[in-house]
Amino acid sequence: MLKQRIITALVLVPLVLGGIFNLSPEYFSYALIAVMLLAAWEWSNMIGVESIPGRLLYLLFCFGAIQLFSHMNQPWLYGLVVFAWCFFIAWVMSYPRNTDRWARGSVFQGAVGLVVIVPTWGALSLIQAMDNGPWWVMFLMGIVWGADTGAYFVGRKFGRNKLAPNVSPGKSIEGVVGGMVTTGILGVLVWLFATLPGVSLLELLAFTMIVTVVSVLGDLFESMMKRHRGIKDSGNILPGHGGILDRIDSLTAASPFFFFGLYLLGLYS
Repeated sequence: MLKQRIITALVLVPLVLGGIFNLSPEYFSYALIAVMLLAAWEWSNMIGVESIPGRLLYLLFCFGAIQLFSHMNQPWLYGLVVFAWCFFIAWVMSYPRNTDRWARGSVFQGAVGLVVIVPTWGALSLIQAMDNGPWWVMFLMGIVWGADTGAYFVGRKFGRNKLAPNVSPGKSIEGVVGGMVTTGILGVLVWLFATLPGVSLLELLAFTMIVTVVSVLGDLFESMMKRHRGIKDSGNILPGHGGILDRIDSLTAASPFFFFGLYLLGLYS
């Protein structure tokens, strides 16, 4: 398993970095659509759509939603996405007590999937197209990776208080704090070496901390969906890693918050 994970990572990392830095915004957007459709395929299984025609139909709906979203992909819209994610996070923290609020059948959960998947495409597309956009994407990914890595090591060493024991017993509050310390260091480095007119260190750190916490809770949201469905991984397309959603679960939550934060800080142009 470890060997598979390493080989897959060695293949994926150059592809991801190459796409972020070398593709034009238009082609980066096209590549992201392909990734999001793979995620939609996995989401359809997570909500109990097992037939091939049913899953293909969900892909078609997702593709149509992306096309529609592309015509109104404006910064203010992400305020609504952030608001929706507040509900998703509340579902995670109350699981399984309030399961009936979201486990209303595949149609409702399919609509939730569109809110998870489509704005991820939109936010990443807009960020990569900014001035120095690839580096902003890397900052976002650095927050996600830093939150995950810091939480893992600090949680293993010091984790005592469970964050959401009914969803993911391995995650602890101490681990989240460790992730925040890790990403806080990253935020300080970005503030020191990047040109961020009108943005104070305190503002950037607050922004980084919010995205960090949201990325952890985004991971928990997918874990909740899988636990309810009774599956371990969202798919098996990535040997040793599971599915696409298993790799981008934190990113689906963090991306809209990150982009909306850039907009509020006056950094989006």
